[in-house]
Amino acid sequence: MPVSPRVAAALAILWGLPLAGGARLTVRSDFEAGSIGRVVYVGPRHLRCEVKGEVDQDKRNRQASWYYFEVRGAAGHEITIDLTGLLGEYNYRPGNLAINGATRPFISYDRETWTALPDTAVEWDEAALRLRLRFTPTRSRVWIAHLPPYTSRHLSKLLSAARSHPSAEVTEVGRSAGGRSLWLITVTSSRRPATDKKVLWIMARQHAWESGTSWVVDGAVRFLLGDDPLAARLRDRFIFKLFPMADPDGVARGGVRFNVHGYDLNRHWDAVDPKRMPEIAALRAAILDWVDRGSRVDLFLSLHNTNSDYLQGPLTAAGSAYRQLVERFADLLAKSTFFDGGAPRDWPPGEVAQGRMDVCRGLFHDRRIPTLLLELNVQRNRRLGRPPHVEDYRQFGERLVIAMARALEPE
Repeated sequence: MPVSPRVAAALAILWGLPLAGGARLTVRSDFEAGSIGRVVYVGPRHLRCEVKGEVDQDKRNRQASWYYFEVRGAAGHEITIDLTGLLGEYNYRPGNLAINGATRPFISYDRETWTALPDTAVEWDEAALRLRLRFTPTRSRVWIAHLPPYTSRHLSKLLSAARSHPSAEVTEVGRSAGGRSLWLITVTSSRRPATDKKVLWIMARQHAWESGTSWVVDGAVRFLLGDDPLAARLRDRFIFKLFPMADPDGVARGGVRFNVHGYDLNRHWDAVDPKRMPEIAALRAAILDWVDRGSRVDLFLSLHNTNSDYLQGPLTAAGSAYRQLVERFADLLAKSTFFDGGAPRDWPPGEVAQGRMDVCRGLFHDRRIPTLLLELNVQRNRRLGRPPHVEDYRQFGERLVIAMARALEPE
């Protein structure tokens, strides 16, 4: 049955069909790490996209901090995208806004090169809790994400590079709830006995949305395996053990913070449950087995992304030698990287609720392992003058392992 031009236009907007003049606007997220909720076509080139978010095993602590989707058909035309559904909850405290007025989404035309949108392309509505993006794509296909994605494709390339290097070993330490491999990369040379070397552990990507941490580990590993004479000296003097992706299931499905059973992989390290949290069980076992065989851990670093930079550890509980180590490390980071977090923070006073220990508290509690949390801001960095990009994270990874080594062996 024929419809009026007005109804035809409305249906075209709703379904993303060709509009007057041949324009076309469609949205998809059916690819690895892709995620977007309900999409409403407000106008021919105006989309309202709800950030999907996730809740935990208690149906609480909704986190809305990841989106990654493709828009087609807007080349040469200004488009408007409203990101909604942003209100969340953190540690059972309502009101969390991981996406806010300081957020600058990233766009890419090939899913390889990612650039943060400029301030002029972003508008925050505090009353509506809505982030509006307005820009003109230069190509027909444009991808939009909270951070530059780091997926299994990137990880496979890193693992391949490590496997082909004589000073690296790649070990599967377990499987995720979804059956995906949990990898540990060990980098050290064989020119000196392992017993003569200090040992540094780094863990990334306990939360799927925190892709910047995987880029950091990627940069660290590639530097350590490179031809730089300093990298060779570090391989001779240290053992580096790195977890590049602790939640591969979350990464694959475009998740946020919880595993497939709803458990935060940085909260339950004192409630080991191999069935509901196999990721924690496997990662924890790899670390504790290393220690229980008589091997040392001189510093364990847990990497995360948030909306500010800071270092935090057991400055009081671990004693003066640990505090001095962390202060040296913080100073080296401040001098050599974009880290802008100021002085290290002590752990907050008081006991952690049972079953809510993060990896740092859990390992310190179990074996007195010297642990440290490093949070990296995903919003505007004061030193860079913009959010960190992929190469910033990779360079940070290189300088991170240098700073860790020099903090342990000050000149």
